[in-house]
Amino acid sequence: MMKQVVWIYYLWVWWSTSICVEARNDSLKAGERLDANSTLCSKHGRYCLLFQDTVNSEDNYNYLVIVSKRNFSDRGSEIWMYDRNQPIDISSAVLSLNKSGVLKIEFQYRKEIIIYSSPQPINNTVATMLDTGNFVLEQLHPNGTKSLLWQSFDYPSYTLVPMMKLGVNRKTGHNWSLVSWLTHSLPTLGEFSLEWEPKEGELNIKKHGKVYWKSGKLGNNRLFDNIPANVQQNYQYVIISNNDEDSFSFEIKDRNYKMSPEWSISSTGRLSSSEGELGNADVCYGYNSDRGCQKWEDIPTCRKPGEVFERKMGRPNTDYAFFQDNVSYVYNDCKLSCWRNCGCHGFRKYYGNGTGCIFYSWNSTQDVDWEDDFKFYILKKPTKSAPSHHAPIGDDKVVRQTIV
Repeated sequence: MMKQVVWIYYLWVWWSTSICVEARNDSLKAGERLDANSTLCSKHGRYCLLFQDTVNSEDNYNYLVIVSKRNFSDRGSEIWMYDRNQPIDISSAVLSLNKSGVLKIEFQYRKEIIIYSSPQPINNTVATMLDTGNFVLEQLHPNGTKSLLWQSFDYPSYTLVPMMKLGVNRKTGHNWSLVSWLTHSLPTLGEFSLEWEPKEGELNIKKHGKVYWKSGKLGNNRLFDNIPANVQQNYQYVIISNNDEDSFSFEIKDRNYKMSPEWSISSTGRLSSSEGELGNADVCYGYNSDRGCQKWEDIPTCRKPGEVFERKMGRPNTDYAFFQDNVSYVYNDCKLSCWRNCGCHGFRKYYGNGTGCIFYSWNSTQDVDWEDDFKFYILKKPTKSAPSHHAPIGDDKVVRQTIV
């Protein structure tokens, strides 16, 4: 009993003595902190840093995030998330910057998370939320100059904003790329990435390193061949290739642009912006090459060119179903397994968080009320008018239909 009292007393002493001055305005100075009830917003309020649960997560994951203030009210606006594989308990989480220049997340009952720490103590540091959406840690020098120590732009999540880079830092070997969520409700690192390929001068969407989609090269009009022109007309691309880096970024031509200029890659491999779809690996089946898709295998003998999975709503009959309850399987694994299995005609997720698979051996559903409907995917036969057209199936379009 005495040991328990001493331990509780120790925790109370640690927490009470570690309380520092709360951060003000757009910066976190040495000795200041940001707790779960505080928000650090950029000078003009465009972006904010805070602790928040993810908007789409069913498992109530919490992270240190940067959100676009433009969409802050609806909370559907995270543009950056620190370490998606390590959710945190925000009931006692504190972001702090100590006088030695260590930026870290502290907790009352668990080990701290170090975001940045120099081999040698650094004095006179400040962490600032910028209007670009970049959260930076800098050292201030007596002559008024600053040295960059760490920045969130070096660790993109699944969203690209203007001036954030894709590519590689030649000095450090550090790569910049976007990585999707694992599923629609699991923020952990997913299957798809968006990368810049400097030798070819193209954007690639990859699944586990295999190229599924390419943007095509920049034409004389400074637009990518495989991205609809109307979607990219407001963007100006910045491509750098020198001894320091090979990188791609974009800027907005019109400074009065009202929409949120963000590119995001989804768990199904769809790259989209406020203007519309830029690319979609979900329409790439391995044998087709339309709309930027790449070829990597022959079409299964039981499939026909133009045959695709279409998203529908209904309750498929499980009398003709088989299951894969492995939580390592997500949407694209289910899709690929069904595509290669001639006895499979449709599928849907097994668990609520989007993992596991239920496969359907033929097209059979039963009528139910809308409230009880499931989202599932069913093979759609090709149309004669467009034998190679692959309609997007991600989150774009839902077809409500009962198949008999």
